[in-house]
Amino acid sequence: MEWASKKAGSLTSFIIACLLQVLFCYAAISKVSDMEKFRTEVGQSPLLTYFVGFIVIAVPVTELIAVGLLFFTKTRLLGMYLSLFLMASFTAYIIAIMKFAAYVPCSCGGILSGMNWSQHLAFNCLFTGLALTGVVIVERQTPAQVNHKIYLPAYLLR
Repeated sequence: MEWASKKAGSLTSFIIACLLQVLFCYAAISKVSDMEKFRTEVGQSPLLTYFVGFIVIAVPVTELIAVGLLFFTKTRLLGMYLSLFLMASFTAYIIAIMKFAAYVPCSCGGILSGMNWSQHLAFNCLFTGLALTGVVIVERQTPAQVNHKIYLPAYLLR
């Protein structure tokens, strides 16, 4: 029975990793493919105006780093933590924009551009939950003797 549970956990974490990879790869490519549009939309945000230069580079690069980390079993835990951080940050931003901004710009691309802010929030909450589930599953799969210095952010959050 324990073997079946481990197999199910491995499959579940793999599926979650794949879903997050598709999301982040798609998001990064849509940002990079039209960088000027992304820069303009981020610049219109009342919360991000002063950080445009940093965000326009850091967000797609971080999304692609998450994709790479999720690809390998040895770095999947760190990738799950980075995914959780990204999704929680994006979700917090949406909540702040909905709550405090009079003008609500959207810098979402592709399929997300057709969503209203409430739908986008629900979508982000779903993927934040997936990332959190991934962290829990991969944490349970990670042997206790693994050197957690490799997973410094995970180690610091314990």
